[in-house]
Amino acid sequence: MSRAVFRGATCGLLCGWLPVAGASGFVDDSKLKLQLRNVYFNENFRDEHGMSARAAATAKSERVEWAQGFLLDYQSGFTQGTVGVGLDALGLLGLRLDSGRGRSGTGLLPVHDDGRAAQELASAGATAKARLGQTVVRYGTLLPKTPVLVYNDARLLPQTYQGTQLTSTDIDGLTLTAGHLDRFKQRDSSDSTGIYLDGYGGGKSGDFSFAGADYAVTKQLRLSVYHGQLANFYRQDFAGLVHDLPLAGGVLTTDLRYFKSRDSGAAYGGGIDNHMFSGQVAYAHSGHSVGAGYQVLDGEAGLPYISGATVYSFSNVGIGKFIEEEEKTWMASYAYNFAAAGVPGLTFMTRYLSGDNGRSAGEGIKEWERDAEIAYVVQGGPLKGLGVKLRNYVYRSDFARGRDSNRLYLTYDIAIW
Repeated sequence: MSRAVFRGATCGLLCGWLPVAGASGFVDDSKLKLQLRNVYFNENFRDEHGMSARAAATAKSERVEWAQGFLLDYQSGFTQGTVGVGLDALGLLGLRLDSGRGRSGTGLLPVHDDGRAAQELASAGATAKARLGQTVVRYGTLLPKTPVLVYNDARLLPQTYQGTQLTSTDIDGLTLTAGHLDRFKQRDSSDSTGIYLDGYGGGKSGDFSFAGADYAVTKQLRLSVYHGQLANFYRQDFAGLVHDLPLAGGVLTTDLRYFKSRDSGAAYGGGIDNHMFSGQVAYAHSGHSVGAGYQVLDGEAGLPYISGATVYSFSNVGIGKFIEEEEKTWMASYAYNFAAAGVPGLTFMTRYLSGDNGRSAGEGIKEWERDAEIAYVVQGGPLKGLGVKLRNYVYRSDFARGRDSNRLYLTYDIAIW
């Protein structure tokens, strides 16, 4: 079957309910992409801090798994007319290539009650959408990416949410975003559940509502303000500033972020009243980028966030998150893009984070992490677009188990149309 015939048949199935006269934009502007992800995850535990003697005796010494992921992403165009409508669809499949009862739990695949990883993980979702001017409303499966909620896509398959989201860019330079979510699926699960706070072990859940604005004051200055609330758990305000300053042939980027969090309603996750300020400066020149940052969390409890989600902080980069109660964290990084040396597609990055003065369960804590990453994307030939990424993480803490982690990612995007 030719690509044109396949495209026509697929679009016919998806948009058969649309008025024929207005469906051309729906079909002509549609896109279908298949992303292949092959992930090898190897993590060794180095100590038993924060564990009882009984738990340490039965704890795993390593987690090692290998899996293949398939992400089929269909995005329609919009029908013609004042109000255009469309339909998106997302299909996810993960297959176990190697695992074992004593090596599962990497987050790539679900784990059964007997401790063995599932042979496969499948999930699917659809999203209806409507557009008026430059305002788009989506209902169904969503991948939210805002300062108060970032979906997790750090393993084999992405974390997905269910609800409604509005995005408007009708005003030049201004992006308005709002949404209401009531269900989610973790990155290693096909089960849809209510939304709850990370670290919460009770049976309650709540809807998550958010709204915010991103404004490009100039090409060099961008501002953001957001509010998010997980009903009966917490509410959170965010303000951010990013500024690019041309300097000595390079660019000095300043990124400042502030969170204010409080408990909400019944406070199922416990009392929360804190604020976190973090700032990072990075200078990029001739392929090199050197950065340094500092983060301070003051008040009651650690920074709250939705279970499994990625935290919008400079410190949520590898294993540790560095957002415990009263924790102070400094960080340094270096990156190099080898395109400056005549090798486009090849990049390298390393960073170091150190957090102390924090508190967990009333005890003082310290933690540090050292990360390195090298990646290459094939630039031409039959394998153009094939990505290879190797990550090494070393994490140590006096309140959690130390880990040495190596992760290999192979990715390849196929534009079906």
